[in-house]
Amino acid sequence: MIVRQKYLDKLIAFQDTDLVKVITGIRRCGKSTLLDMMRHHLAQQGVPESRLLAFKMESMELAGIVDYRDLYDLVTSRIAEQPHVYLFFDELQNVENWEKAINALRIDVDCDIYITGSNAFLLSSELATLISGRYVEIPMQPLTFAEYLDFRGATWQPAGKTGSDIASFADGSFATLSNLFDQYRTFGGFPYLALQEPDESVHRDYMRSIYQTIIVRDIMMRAQRKGLRAVNNQAALERICAFMADNIGNETSINKIAGSLKADGQSATRATTDFYISTLTEAYLFRHVLRYDVKGRELLKTGGKYYIADVGMRNYLDSYRGTDTGRVLENLVFNQLLFDGYDVLIGHLRGGEVDFVATKPRCKMYIQVTENMQDEETQRRELASLRRIGDEYRKIVVVGEGSYPSDIDGIEIVNVIDFLLHR
Repeated sequence: MIVRQKYLDKLIAFQDTDLVKVITGIRRCGKSTLLDMMRHHLAQQGVPESRLLAFKMESMELAGIVDYRDLYDLVTSRIAEQPHVYLFFDELQNVENWEKAINALRIDVDCDIYITGSNAFLLSSELATLISGRYVEIPMQPLTFAEYLDFRGATWQPAGKTGSDIASFADGSFATLSNLFDQYRTFGGFPYLALQEPDESVHRDYMRSIYQTIIVRDIMMRAQRKGLRAVNNQAALERICAFMADNIGNETSINKIAGSLKADGQSATRATTDFYISTLTEAYLFRHVLRYDVKGRELLKTGGKYYIADVGMRNYLDSYRGTDTGRVLENLVFNQLLFDGYDVLIGHLRGGEVDFVATKPRCKMYIQVTENMQDEETQRRELASLRRIGDEYRKIVVVGEGSYPSDIDGIEIVNVIDFLLHR
């Protein structure tokens, strides 16, 4: 079990508080393993196994637990007379009204509660109403490039004057960071796959499994449970998903996506299209990013872009054609910024755009991402928008390939590998 220290540290920071810890993220990004890491941490602190109670809600053992009353009775029966227990619930969202059981346990029992869920519906208004201010969400993602190197067992030194682009492995073999990065941006960062040398057929089977679970089980079955016959159209849902994957980093809208469906002979209303886009983002497969007027310093109501949780899934949906590598780089930078705790928006300027405006307390960056700037016109275009911004915050162009000065008119030029590993 390879520890993902950042996420574990977040859980530990809220250990033994009155807050319910809710770990969210796309399926198979490592949420269940994070619960195991936390249980191992508590065991190392001396907490006996009898007080570390795990409930894996998708196991056959608990298949009959479909109602919050059954869940409450099961948990309290296992607690018995144990003092201060730790309760771990994995994939809880399929238990009807589960939030009522969790709220009751929080009030009735001396316990510390940890939950995982693969759908933002987990944090619906019902939960917010019941325990408003008493839960903390810990969003989890597939591996960053640095984590991917750890999972591959690669030891590397920072590139530069005193470093190297060479990574070494325990068996004595070597690889360049650039080759490992090519594998990462092709196959993505789901933890299970990163534990072995990439294989396209294995990757395809694994991606198909995740994809079908999200599409069929998490979205279509949810629509059926809610009795939404009008949106019970799997072909339309899959076409919407394919369109969004193909258009990561492109400005899009519900009307554009609905138009694409119509062109393919799919019948889906605007409301149905809107519903499926929402469910795909609720399943953490995509994230919608709003546009921000850099000069006016306000959010814009129109436009916006979608980015995918894992570029390996995008390449699977794209049949590994390797298209639009610049936008794949852009997606990787976006995911890294989220991991680093930034709020990310699309920067709008009159006559131009900045790929990302990334902010967090006492920190702000403007970022452009491009495959290369070896062409003079491309360099002029990528720098133009950043030059229009008059403030003193960092301005960065992240490039996929090529050699450039490290600074052009105060704008940093950073190779994507360096950006992902050494900010």
